[in-house]
Amino acid sequence: MSAKRTYTFAFDCPDRVGIITRTAGLFASHGGWVEEASQFSDEESNRFFSRMVVRAETLPFDIEVLKRKVEPLAQEMSMNWRLVDSDQRKRVVLMCSKGSHCMTDLLDRWKTGDLVCDIACVISNHEDLRSLVEWYGIPFEYVPVDKDNKAAGFAKTEQLIDEYRADCIVLARYMQILPQNLCEKYRHKVINIHHSFLPSFIGAKPYHQASRRGVKLIGATCHYVTEDLDEGPIIEQDVARVSHEQSVDDLVRLGKDVEKTVLARGLRNHLEDRVLVYGNKTIVF
Repeated sequence: MSAKRTYTFAFDCPDRVGIITRTAGLFASHGGWVEEASQFSDEESNRFFSRMVVRAETLPFDIEVLKRKVEPLAQEMSMNWRLVDSDQRKRVVLMCSKGSHCMTDLLDRWKTGDLVCDIACVISNHEDLRSLVEWYGIPFEYVPVDKDNKAAGFAKTEQLIDEYRADCIVLARYMQILPQNLCEKYRHKVINIHHSFLPSFIGAKPYHQASRRGVKLIGATCHYVTEDLDEGPIIEQDVARVSHEQSVDDLVRLGKDVEKTVLARGLRNHLEDRVLVYGNKTIVF
């Protein structure tokens, strides 16, 4: 049986009395059944964050009409908002280099329906994972990035992302730094997995850095990409306990398990519109 159709309303606005009553009341006044509601009031910024899920079949009109009915309230309360139809699956472009553990995990979760989205294509600066990707019936686009002329490679990458009409781009161990113009163009749409518990051990070889420091926890961080390397809003994190007895190879092996799990959780939160960004901080419902 297919999942029931829902509309997800996610927003933030200046905090005030009556936001929940007014918002839920708008849906209720048209017979809308709110089956899920989350909210958070941030005292430091005096902002209110919320996510509501409404059963589509309980409303007498489609999402475009609903948007027009929400607009006056959104303007009155100075909301940053989005209203999303669960029937409109997000189009995801995956990007990778040579490492396969994150890519394999995401493709399997997509194939089994654990991640509800359409994977439009995979873009890679290496050919290594072509056969894996094509086995799943997904287009594989090879775009080399010449270290002496990276602009050409990224221009082609941007063209492909636009041609495939991506709603979301996932860097599944894509070992290149995106240029500033792409970070700005796809702000809060590019998701990265960093094999470190940020902000510790930023940049290359974090497991080697961690081993030299004798850490007792290793971790991974899923975050939105910004022009500041590995400093974008954090979506999801997790850790694994280690000891002095474990080598760098052991840390890498254990870290891979954490990486793929954290990336999958972070992507699912994004696909389900559970992430609201304010400044460089996220609220994840």
